[in-house]
Amino acid sequence: MARSTFVNPDGLHDPVPFGYSHTTAVPAGAELVLVAGQFGSGPDGSVVPGGFEEQVRQAFRNLATALAAHELGLGDVVQLRTYVVDHDFAKLGAVSGAVKEGWGDRPPVQTLLGVAALAAPDVLFEVEAVAVRAPSGR
Repeated sequence: MARSTFVNPDGLHDPVPFGYSHTTAVPAGAELVLVAGQFGSGPDGSVVPGGFEEQVRQAFRNLATALAAHELGLGDVVQLRTYVVDHDFAKLGAVSGAVKEGWGDRPPVQTLLGVAALAAPDVLFEVEAVAVRAPSGR
């Protein structure tokens, strides 16, 4: 089965320590699965206690749960968009650490956006994703 290819071209900085890759190519005929923004919520929708880092960890657990509903996993993700309220360098470390936990040295492409606020006042982080189901028989 053909899989997406991640490339970090010579001439560009190494983005992996920051939790992303520069480019990816999706095989022809692949099915895209789009996952809406997941935040650090429990099953009842309330924000988990513990602050920013725990919200990041829970948001990625929620992303994994959403992907599993399509029989996919984190390894099938080709693109992330992350939203961080009042972004600073310390928060970048928490996000890149969570990405390293989920993807190791093969992170998806990612755009991180610092924002003033998200959907609710206590939501500090959100992640949305594009995943790929490779075409069968390839």
